[in-house]
Amino acid sequence: MWQQFPLFPPQASTFAPREDALFFFLVAVSAVFAGLIFCLVVFFAIRYRRRSPDERPPATREPLILELLWSLIPFALMVIMFVWGVQLFFEASRPPAGAMEIAVVGKQWMWKFQHPEGPREIDELHVPVGVPVALTMTSEDVIHSFFVPAFRIKRDVVPGRYVTAWFQATRPGEYHLFCAQYCGTQHAGMLGRVIAMEAMDYARWLQSGAAATLTPAASGELLFERLGCSSCHTATNTGRGPSLVGIYGRPVKLSDGQTTVADESYLREHILTPGQKVVAGYPRIMPTFKGLVSEEQLLELIAYLRSLRQEERVQGTP
Repeated sequence: MWQQFPLFPPQASTFAPREDALFFFLVAVSAVFAGLIFCLVVFFAIRYRRRSPDERPPATREPLILELLWSLIPFALMVIMFVWGVQLFFEASRPPAGAMEIAVVGKQWMWKFQHPEGPREIDELHVPVGVPVALTMTSEDVIHSFFVPAFRIKRDVVPGRYVTAWFQATRPGEYHLFCAQYCGTQHAGMLGRVIAMEAMDYARWLQSGAAATLTPAASGELLFERLGCSSCHTATNTGRGPSLVGIYGRPVKLSDGQTTVADESYLREHILTPGQKVVAGYPRIMPTFKGLVSEEQLLELIAYLRSLRQEERVQGTP
């Protein structure tokens, strides 16, 4: 029924029915209490109106059970809403293991995508049906917002940091992609579409577009060599900088005694502002690459460093 309502988008992801259920619960609770309060206001205004200037209402004392009911019932409903919403929020914020990873860069006024196999897209994103898709998103200029109504996914894309979101399409089709954050004079034209395809159709599309392109990890490796990073960060740990083999996802001890995890944000920060978090035991000599690499190139460098971790696991290195 709701699919025929023009202002209600289709349910095309695994999260859509669950988020809609929470939404309708909130609307139903709000409608019931709004109607109840309205009726009580009208009833009390008529029933207990002053009929003469000398009339005085008798002193009354509310029963304890009534006080408890109108306190505990709203409290219980608020707890249900909170727990329900928090559960959906955390599930939507944590991509499942093995999800297909796609890099997303927002820019005035377009969306740029890169698949793990190499193909790049602008304002179009092809995904397979039934496969979790994890998005690592950032912006080159201002705040954008990645919004696909049919998937019930909306995330602000902030410059200078990485934002993660994921979805799993449940039906083939083309779905609108909007920027839901005002980002400049052509904000209304920052449109795109997500094309959900059956597995075989997606494989054929992928094969047709991946032949002449490098994977993000391969592009990152070339950039790693071109920027001269390999002269200091050697695999044998004999350079002026620490070895980066297996560094992704592991704790890193810093020169100030603190410990951090080498995730995407740390690696990005270390490339752009290396002097802020220096690895313990190494001098503060790494130059900044801010302004020398784009957001897409940063994602490629990180993809290469992540591939070093994967190669390490395959080889069985502890």
